[in-house]
Amino acid sequence: MFMLKLLLQMLVLPPAGPLLLAIAGAWLTRVHGRGARRAGWTLLVAGLASQWLLATPVVASALSAAAQRYPALDLARSVEAQAVVILGGDWARREASEYGGAPAAGDGLLGRVAYGAYVAHHTGLPVLISGLPREVQAMRASLSRDFGVEPRWLEDRSHDTFESAQRSAPMLQADGIRRIILVTSAVHEWRAVHEFQDAGLAVVPAPEGFWSWPGTGPHRYWPNSSALKASTDALHEIVGDPARRAMAALGVRRQRP
Repeated sequence: MFMLKLLLQMLVLPPAGPLLLAIAGAWLTRVHGRGARRAGWTLLVAGLASQWLLATPVVASALSAAAQRYPALDLARSVEAQAVVILGGDWARREASEYGGAPAAGDGLLGRVAYGAYVAHHTGLPVLISGLPREVQAMRASLSRDFGVEPRWLEDRSHDTFESAQRSAPMLQADGIRRIILVTSAVHEWRAVHEFQDAGLAVVPAPEGFWSWPGTGPHRYWPNSSALKASTDALHEIVGDPARRAMAALGVRRQRP
């Protein structure tokens, strides 16, 4: 199931999805037959145009706003949680030369780690980290080395958010933990909260990394790599949430009793 999901994401989401559409269109333009050539030009233009639009800050901002459904956590108010959970799911460096070859969190993962450490320091709550082995190693190293936080629980067998929730919940519940603060990216928070609620935990959302493009000038309509990544992340979550509900309704995934 995980490999099928990964393959579909690679084929459908940008940048590969629109480019494959354009390539298919370019091939059809060389086929004999007016109908095929017309369809080919349509696909070629649609693929290139969608890639351009998804890479523009104005489109990326709109998609991100649709995916970022939870506001920032207000730590001035009591959250009455018992633990902080930080999710993996982004780039992890197995050997960072600047740290003497030790693991390190990179890019988006570092943002989650930094904010999770901030929440842990502010609340004094113990921390669980969840993800793949390389992600958990990098998160643990960064938390301990850079932020002075030593995670209490390590869950390193999860390929996706569903598995993180299903495997983290028993570890926490065994220690009497029923209510958590869940730290992940702002676009991912909605789906992650529902996965952990379905696993039997009460969840306080703690999104980080809200994406929006500053300013209102014409540069909002010029494509760039940052906007393309933001669009891709947002589309992944916008499509992923109904897919999550459909798989749950159809019983495709087995949840803990």
